[in-house]
Amino acid sequence: MRRARPGAARGGGPRMPAAGGGQAEVGPRGGPLRRRESRRVPGGPARPAAAAPPAAARPAALALVTLLSFASRFHRLPEPPHVCWDETHFGKMGSYYINRTFFFDVHPPLGKMLIGLAGYLSGYDGTFPFQKPGDRYERHNYMGMRGFCAFLGSCLVPFAYLTVLELSKSLPAALLTAFILIFDTGCITLSQYILLDPILMFFLMGAVLSMVKSNSCADRPFSASWWFWLSLTGVNLAGATGVKFVGLFVVLLVGLNTIYDLWDLLGNLSLSLVMFGKHLLARVLCLILLPLALYTAMFAVHFTVLNKSGPGDGFFSSAFQSQLIGNNLHNVSVPEHLAYGSVVTMKNLRMAGGYLHSHWHLYPEGIGARQQQVTAYLHKDSNNLWIVKKHDSGTDLSDPSSPVEFVRHGDIIRLEHKETSRNLHSHQHEAPLTRKHFQVTGYGINGTGDSNDFWRIEVVGRKTGKLIKVLRSQVRLTHVATGCILGSSGKTLPKWGWEQVEVTCTPYLKETPNSLWNFEDHINPKLPNISLDVLKPSFAEILLESHMVMIRGNSGLKPKDNEVTSKPWHWPINYQGLRFSGVNETDYRVYLLGNPVIWWLNLVTIGLYLLITVSTAVALKRGVQLTSELKELSRVVLRGGGQITLGWLLHYLPFFMMGRVLYFHHYFPAMLFSSMLTGITWDTLLKFCAAFLSPSTTARKVYGGGFLALVLLIVYSFYLFHPLSYGMIGPMASDPSSPMAGLRWMDSWEF
Repeated sequence: MRRARPGAARGGGPRMPAAGGGQAEVGPRGGPLRRRESRRVPGGPARPAAAAPPAAARPAALALVTLLSFASRFHRLPEPPHVCWDETHFGKMGSYYINRTFFFDVHPPLGKMLIGLAGYLSGYDGTFPFQKPGDRYERHNYMGMRGFCAFLGSCLVPFAYLTVLELSKSLPAALLTAFILIFDTGCITLSQYILLDPILMFFLMGAVLSMVKSNSCADRPFSASWWFWLSLTGVNLAGATGVKFVGLFVVLLVGLNTIYDLWDLLGNLSLSLVMFGKHLLARVLCLILLPLALYTAMFAVHFTVLNKSGPGDGFFSSAFQSQLIGNNLHNVSVPEHLAYGSVVTMKNLRMAGGYLHSHWHLYPEGIGARQQQVTAYLHKDSNNLWIVKKHDSGTDLSDPSSPVEFVRHGDIIRLEHKETSRNLHSHQHEAPLTRKHFQVTGYGINGTGDSNDFWRIEVVGRKTGKLIKVLRSQVRLTHVATGCILGSSGKTLPKWGWEQVEVTCTPYLKETPNSLWNFEDHINPKLPNISLDVLKPSFAEILLESHMVMIRGNSGLKPKDNEVTSKPWHWPINYQGLRFSGVNETDYRVYLLGNPVIWWLNLVTIGLYLLITVSTAVALKRGVQLTSELKELSRVVLRGGGQITLGWLLHYLPFFMMGRVLYFHHYFPAMLFSSMLTGITWDTLLKFCAAFLSPSTTARKVYGGGFLALVLLIVYSFYLFHPLSYGMIGPMASDPSSPMAGLRWMDSWEF
């Protein structure tokens, strides 16, 4: 740093831009201290001598933490040799990919595809049923899938190490972060099983590391390394979003970082607008178009591989189902347009909405009018068949000599139940389960009823008079007398309704999938049949439909019986864990819980970081003279720590606004950021303390002693709590004779 000349002008004059687009930085008394160029100085800022370890130490340290990470994740990986927690879902989905059987899940497909690929390459044949936790794997090869997840979970440690090293230029800060993640029982447990979480966190941390590395190449724009890290950031963004939608949080983090960089470049007056445009286009290419292309390709592979009918068919439209081998709509020929006299089935468009259905049973006494039940039924059945008739004509439409007349948008029709000859009917009696909705019944004798049997058929997005297509047209049935709309509430009826789904007529005219239907089966001997291949949806339509179904499924997730859910405020304090395996003393018990010492250290550090940040910002604002070392530490705290803090906030705060069911493991992406923040903050704090001590030997002792104390505390706490990850057998912690008895520090812990 250049010292101010004794004769430098004093006073509070304005700061003038320096030649070349830089800016002269003015000292507390107005003297120029140094020139701050708009472009970053090659090689980054000068590092204080105390933070510059020998060049050979960094690769050796990286090798050490990587070795420890892999050792901790692969230790006792085969245990327990039975299905644990959500392995029952994601292992089963891996089997579906191997068998090419279509299924539905609320998450995008990449994670499950990779699990299936790992199983396939390791010799797993996809025949294990994954029915429930506790089922033994026996002869089935499950280690390939567990090993794949453990491998990706092991990579989190070197990724975090390299990220902190790049942000802080401090080897001790990077090592402290690595030790926190190596010895956290929660991270170990989550990495050892067939789950999406280690895959998600691998891409998430890969995106953060690539972003930080790309920032470090800012002084070499458009070089090979710059393009590599920028492109790799885009690849990891696609990977994170392709595993779970919460991957969008890291997309937001990278997006904010990109906006900041572009804004900084825009203020560089030495940079032409043409060059700025090139920077903008490069980021659009690598961070928007490349991730979108990869994300779309994942779904193309997903739909290509899963081409056989399976348990996920019913969540999707009839047009989509017609493409699945083994589905009853596959290779079927039906008349294309709906006509009077046609025998049809109607499928509700809500997720698992079922087919419009009726049967001879009546609503019980006290449940609206005692008329024939109308429900939604999830399976194919002859009681799903209805005859489309005109509302004002008694003409026998089955007569071969009668002319064909097509049903059009806006027509008023009757629907007669084929098996019972009763008409679809509604009135102002209240529905069985849904308050303020009207009851829907079957009414009349041999098709003869009253004006409450009339319905106006309307096609979404079509004009009056247009024909109605089988499979493709989304229709709405409006009751003429009351103005209500036919829909499926999604609620399950009691035993008197055979536990089928309630059908109501809603007076609320808001358009939702609950009130939309499509015609699936279509029988009319007078009309020519066409192959359903003609009506198959395009890839863009399938992609849009799959996302709508996933979003609805996510928002509708409810906890299962006896399932442990949690609230976001529980997570940072490590309030409650999750049972991965075992309940009783004789069981092999694994319990997902963070290392309490590490998690509470992370929690304290967040407050400590805010205190240091405010103090540093105030000191810089007030013009306090700082040494070059303290100025560098201030930069690390404000810029590096700020990026990590923003990542933590983006991966934690949104859960407070989510209406879906939440679990403890949702916090672990945010925990990665808080662990990196802990490494940076404590390293900075110890250096601040050492900077005010003299001689230098005392400062080094304080710094080294503080660092060693933190590492020993982390390692010792892992020694105490490691059975949570690697398995416990014997008395529960509530029993004084249990080796874990003294470690149940909170009553909410259940191990």
